[in-house]
Amino acid sequence: MIALRQDSGTVTIPYPNPLPARLLSLALAVGLAVLLLVYPRAVASSIGDVQHGLLTLLMWGMATGFVHGVGFVPRLWPWRLLFHPLLGWALMGCAAWGVLLNG
Repeated sequence: MIALRQDSGTVTIPYPNPLPARLLSLALAVGLAVLLLVYPRAVASSIGDVQHGLLTLLMWGMATGFVHGVGFVPRLWPWRLLFHPLLGWALMGCAAWGVLLNG
């Protein structure tokens, strides 16, 4: 769970940044990006039938995975919350599950 701490008027969010966690984020993001590039039918059966909800989760999760995977640590708490690795892993997992169910 992400806990907000308030120290002297500022909100800080813990952001895990060890190498194994970063490698996991990067591997998941690259794997999903390759899947989407090689097999776009995973999220769209035709040009007019794009699953926008699934694609949004997939893109947000991949963006979070790339941000965390390359070692970038956001300074401001809203960005830390939006690009937190735990959130990214959950989004990528949900999107991958949706791709497996639909594909």
